[in-house]
Amino acid sequence: MAIKTLNIIGAGRAGCTLAALWRRRGVYAIGSVLNRSRASAQAAVALIGAGEACDEIPAMGAAHAWLIATPDGQIAGSAARLAASGVTRAGDVVFHLSGALASGILREHLPPPVAVASVHPLKSFADARAAAESFTGTWCAAEGDDGALALLTPAFEAIGARVTRIAPQNKTLYHTASVIVCNYLTALMEAGLRCYEQAGLSRDTAASMMEPLVRETVDNVFKLGTAKALTGPIARGDHAVVARQLEVLRTFDPRIAELYRALGVIAAQLAKTQGGAGAGALETLQKLLDGNKPAGA
Repeated sequence: MAIKTLNIIGAGRAGCTLAALWRRRGVYAIGSVLNRSRASAQAAVALIGAGEACDEIPAMGAAHAWLIATPDGQIAGSAARLAASGVTRAGDVVFHLSGALASGILREHLPPPVAVASVHPLKSFADARAAAESFTGTWCAAEGDDGALALLTPAFEAIGARVTRIAPQNKTLYHTASVIVCNYLTALMEAGLRCYEQAGLSRDTAASMMEPLVRETVDNVFKLGTAKALTGPIARGDHAVVARQLEVLRTFDPRIAELYRALGVIAAQLAKTQGGAGAGALETLQKLLDGNKPAGA
């Protein structure tokens, strides 16, 4: 049975990573690759190890699957240009990798018998080569036409992905969760580093100090669950410490103070589930975190 061909529109880090893995595993033969410039497309072809750089969609060859791996804001336009070019055939599969957008954005421009889908790898592609080496075990959230998923699910599983279905109407909330636990975790680490620096530590020293604490905390979350992994003043119900920390943060950086307060509300809910702090202490904490100073504070 002949290997199916994959064309790529917008071969950035994610697109190149997946294409390189599919090429290595013999899942897809890489056909045409289109980026904003020929030089960029040629660089993508070199990274993938196969394919032909193209200048425009009408010049792209026939393919069984078409990956639109552009930024989210360019997916609809790319789909419209693909539809207008007339190069797709009945039964071709067109899919994108966006976590925030559903496959419907493709269907708006590509009517049946072209099949459409979206498959979002829940992974950081900051370094394409590193991402390729560590891709096995990556969860991918998929939705779209049954025919498209019948082709794409085994293709992703062949490179080590764990594919789960998601309702298209839930994509935005799903992606929001992914942003919180990935992008905002990075931002949270930066907020902590700024506080350490304000306390007089060098950034390098602070990073070295916080690394084992962060790694141990993350490990505990997945071993014990969030409630049992919670430690610190909120877990103990120590509202006096929390009040002092809020005060010093409001002086240093009100935005970080607000971050501390908002996350503290969730931490207080976890502390209640954990059961280590008294009800009175947690009630005082809740008032403090809601913005009301407790009596005697």
